[in-house]
Amino acid sequence: MIDILFYIAAGAAVGLAIGLTGVGGGSLMTPLLIMFGFPYNVAIGTDLLYAAITKAGGMAAHARQKTVQWRTVGYLAAGSLPASLITAQLLKTVFIDSAEYQTILTRSLGVMLVLTATVILLNGRLKSRSEQRTSAASQFIQRHSDAVVFCSGLFLGVFVTLSSVGAGAFCAAILMVLYPRMPALHIIGTDISHAVPLTLIAGLAHFLLLGNVDFTLLGCLLLGSLPAIHLGTALASKLPGKLLQTTIATMLLGMGIKFAVF
Repeated sequence: MIDILFYIAAGAAVGLAIGLTGVGGGSLMTPLLIMFGFPYNVAIGTDLLYAAITKAGGMAAHARQKTVQWRTVGYLAAGSLPASLITAQLLKTVFIDSAEYQTILTRSLGVMLVLTATVILLNGRLKSRSEQRTSAASQFIQRHSDAVVFCSGLFLGVFVTLSSVGAGAFCAAILMVLYPRMPALHIIGTDISHAVPLTLIAGLAHFLLLGNVDFTLLGCLLLGSLPAIHLGTALASKLPGKLLQTTIATMLLGMGIKFAVF
């Protein structure tokens, strides 16, 4: 019973942070579960389904507001969903048990945490530079945008499946660079609308192929986080969200380096 209350509290803490700062749950929840002593594979598999469920409401809201670029979502998903399934199948086929691929998960988690933290810390500069891109570069991206988006989906499919991190802030950064004139709300809506099917498919693959999901833990996390997300969103305008976001990103950067190197 104490453990269950502890997991609910952990879900509430992450949900509050998501509501206050907008930092994705995957980059926060997976390291937290690992710190609690859960195996890397269970933390990642459970967190993927947690992300799919917590982001689903945001996807529905953006769809109603017509702030989703569905064509872009389609090209991202065309790369990411098959890549996710193939990645999970390779883990099942090549390795006998989860202990044999723990190093792959650890390094992938570290790399994606570092990339996500860097994107959060440099978000303003990234947007400014993408808007000031030369016309030649813009024309090149425009001519090959579908291929670039598809390849980005492949990358995300592999590394989100291996780490549970990257479907949020990192994917949004990719969209910002590729489409500097896309309104910020459309970037968020497109990002979330791709993240939901990707994390759902990756989470189900972890469950069905690898057995890496703890449903008791998942239920406790959701019980704590869903109301806390709404509370954090309501408090966001009253607290220094940018400072909190920078603090969390710095922590993620430190944890990412630890997972990637040690």
